[in-house]
Amino acid sequence: MPSQVSHLRRDLENLKRNLLFVGKLALTELSKAIDAYEKREVAIAQEVADSDKLLDQREVRVEEECLRIIALNQPVAQDLRYLISAIKINGLIENTGDTAVQISRRAAFLATRPPLPVELEIGATGSRVVQMFDRALQAFVNLDEFEAHQVIDMDAEVDVAYRANTNKLISLMEQHSELVEAALQTMHLVRHMERAADRASDIAQQVLYILSGDIVRHRTV
Repeated sequence: MPSQVSHLRRDLENLKRNLLFVGKLALTELSKAIDAYEKREVAIAQEVADSDKLLDQREVRVEEECLRIIALNQPVAQDLRYLISAIKINGLIENTGDTAVQISRRAAFLATRPPLPVELEIGATGSRVVQMFDRALQAFVNLDEFEAHQVIDMDAEVDVAYRANTNKLISLMEQHSELVEAALQTMHLVRHMERAADRASDIAQQVLYILSGDIVRHRTV
C-alpha cells in the first residue's frame, strides 16, 4: 500500500497543477486587461470581468485543497512551508485577478475618450508586469531561487515607471483641466498595474520562504 509520504507527494503535485491553473487564469486576465488598454477595445475589457468569476471559484477550491492536505498529512519542514505559501500565493493570484478587472474597467472608460496628449510608458510597463507574474509562477512551480530574485529585482523598474507616469499625468492635469477625468482614470490604471507587479514580487518572496524558511518581506538592507 502507498505510504503516507507517497500520498503527500501525490497531493502536493496535484496542488501544484491546480494552483498553476489558477495562476494562468489570472495571467490571462492581466494580459487581456493591458491589451484592452493598448487596443482601446471595450469588448476585451469585458472579457476580463466575465472570466474573473471562474478564477474566484477555483481559488476557493485550491484553498480548501491546501487545508485538506494539511489536516490529513500533518506535514513538517519544507512541505509545511510549501502549503502555507501555497495558501498565500493562491490569495495573491486571486488579488491579481481582481486587479486585472480594475485595469480593464479603466481601459474600457478610456477607450471612450480621446487619447491623452502625453507620452506614457504604459504598454512597455504592462508587458513587464505580465512577464513578472509569469516568471513568478514559474519560480513557484520549479522552486527556482534565481528566478524569484529576478522577479523581485524587476519590481523596482516598474516602480520607477509608475512614478514617472504619475508625475506626467499630474502635470497634464495642472495644464489641462478638461482632461482631469481621463487623466485620473489613467492614474488609477497605472496604480493597479504597479500593484500587480507587487503581487508578482510577493509570490517570488513566498518561493524564497519555501526554500529557506526565511521571511524576506519588509526586510531592509
